[in-house]
Parts: sequence; C-alpha cells; structure tokens
Amino acid sequence: MPPPRTREKALRHRLAELRGPEVQAKALDARALAALAANPGCRRRAILDGAGVDKARLASALGAPSVFGQSQFAFVRGNAFEAKVKADGGTELLRLAHEKLDRSAEPPAGASVPDLTAQGPEGRTARTVLALREATEATGTWTLLDHPMLALDVAGSPAFLEPDAVIVHPDGSWSVVEIKSFPMLDGSADPAKVGAAARQAAVYVLALEEVAARLGPPARVRHRILLVCPKDFSNLPTASAVDVRKQRAVTARQLTRLTRIQEIADALPEGVCFSPELPAEQLAAAVESVPATYAPECLSACELAFHCRERSREAGAVTCLGRPVRAELGGLSTVDEVLAAARGEAGDPEDPAVAALRRAAALRAEALAAREVTGCR
Repeated sequence: MPPPRTREKALRHRLAELRGPEVQAKALDARALAALAANPGCRRRAILDGAGVDKARLASALGAPSVFGQSQFAFVRGNAFEAKVKADGGTELLRLAHEKLDRSAEPPAGASVPDLTAQGPEGRTARTVLALREATEATGTWTLLDHPMLALDVAGSPAFLEPDAVIVHPDGSWSVVEIKSFPMLDGSADPAKVGAAARQAAVYVLALEEVAARLGPPARVRHRILLVCPKDFSNLPTASAVDVRKQRAVTARQLTRLTRIQEIADALPEGVCFSPELPAEQLAAAVESVPATYAPECLSACELAFHCRERSREAGAVTCLGRPVRAELGGLSTVDEVLAAARGEAGDPEDPAVAALRRAAALRAEALAAREVTGCR
C-alpha cells in the first residue's frame, strides 16, 4: 500500500481530473459542509464537493439552473444587521453572550477585540490561532474575535471557514456566534432556519475543537452557540442559546465518510469529468454515473436539487415523497413497487410495509364500494 502522502497526492490529482482541466476548485465552506451533514447518504454531492466542482454552474449546464442561494437584498440586509450587532466593539453582542451563555461570569466591560488581518487564508488562520491562544491565557476577560479564519481538514485538504464571530469567555472557554437576518418572533424563530444555522455552526465548532486540541492544556469549546437575530419586526438584536451537539456528531460522521472519497472516485468510469464546458449529453452521463440520494429537503440546500428531482421522478423513486415516507416503505423503493404491493401483485405478505399497503388498499376499495351503493359523490 502506498504511503499516506502518496495516496493523498494521487487523490488530489484524481479530483482535479474530475473537476476538469484548468478549472479552479470551488472551496468548501461551512454552508456546503452543513448541507452534506443534512444528506449524508448522497454520494453525488460528496464527490462533487470533494472535487471542488461549482454545482451552480453545473446545474445551469445541465439545463436545471438553481435558485438556491441568498438574494442580494437579503445579503445587504444581513450585512447591515451584523454591523449593528457588532457596533461599539461588540458591546451588545457580548451582553447577549453573557445573558444567554454565561450568566455566572462577570459582565463584559472593555472587552478585547484583536486585529485578525493577515495575508491569505493561511495567514489569517495562523493569526486566529494566535489570538485564541492569547485570549485563553488571559483569563478573567472577555474577548471577541470578529470574522476569524479557521481551517478544517476535509478529504485530505484544508477547508477555510469564517464564522461571524467567536467569543472567548473569562474562564477561557470558546463559543461560536451565528448572526442571521431572519426574525425571532416572541423568542422563537423558524425551526427550519434555526436547524440550518445550527448545522452551519456545528462545522465551526468542529474546526475550533481541532484548534483547541493543539493548545496546551486544551481549551474547552462550548456546544451551545449564540444565535443572534432581529427581534420581532424590528432591527434590534436578540439572541438564543442553541445546543448543537447532535448536529456536531452528524457532521463529524459525514466528514469521516468524506475522507473515504477515494472509494467513490475509484468506482467512477475512466474519463469521467464534471466540467460545465462539456457537451450537455456527456455532462449528464457523467453526473448520472454517481448515485444521488434525493429528498425534498435538498431544494433548500443543494444547487443540483432540481436536476436530481427530475431524475428521481422519472425513476419513480419514493424519496420524492420525503424521507419519512421512504422510511415507512422499507424495501419498496419505487412507486411502481408500492402500487404492485398494494394490489397484491408483488411483495412478501409477511412484510409489515406490504401488509399495511394491502390493508390500506382494501379499506379504500370498501369506501369506494360503499359510496357507489349509497349514491354518494
């Protein structure tokens, strides 16, 4: 077996071939890694993200352009809200952190906001590590790191991540801050949006844990992050503490699977390439050579969702109806199989899913017969 460094070099070369000649790799960010965690069984997304393929361009080349992403208006509004939250040296942000995460500590006063500017992502990452080390050693004070740069190993190469903020508490522990522009009404926000924010924050927590492990002694990374949103319909900030332990565990498992991306690449036919410059038919064949696991949730998380949904519908896959339905149907993976089982034409009668379908079909037939007898319409 070749040494690890040789294998990593071979994998990077293979991924560059899949991306296309002279095509710049699209860097993985926390949003992409969080989406991977939301659908860990999708081999197609894993190989495309691992190879650095621009999925938005790919979707357009396939004739199924994506509408996934943040509108320009929302982007500007989010930046304005974040600037308001961090104004005056992050006074309001630290007040919310003290209130929601660490009431036992002394209230923040005159907190430190270190300068994290440096050249390139590697330089910014090194500067962030130094600032975290210094802040952790200076116990008894609050420190706010504004847009630090973190590195997380993904498939043998670093992914550079930029959280909104990281707070170092007086006891030396670290907390991730997520600032979002969706409202928090009466103390609660849209569960789907909170879940997406939690998955994204979990990626930052994993990256911080890698940094913390290299310090001596290791620092503690808190698993309750601070989610800051506008209060009701105003532009005033409010916050909530969100436990991301579950999301962190799922993301960690998926990243472990990503390190085995070599297996997916080795299973692909020779000459496969995902360059958007290829003819549409050749590109579609390349994409279809990697199995996808489509679910309706992909529409809010993946640029290829419309393409995968169309193919999933053509195949009659029950995943189009959602993961809960798919889970209830056991080994029945297509709509045709489900209908055949319900009609008694296929399927094991001892299978609970088949028995339930036949019972439902019988009840439906009885209801239709009763309606015909009574003349109801």
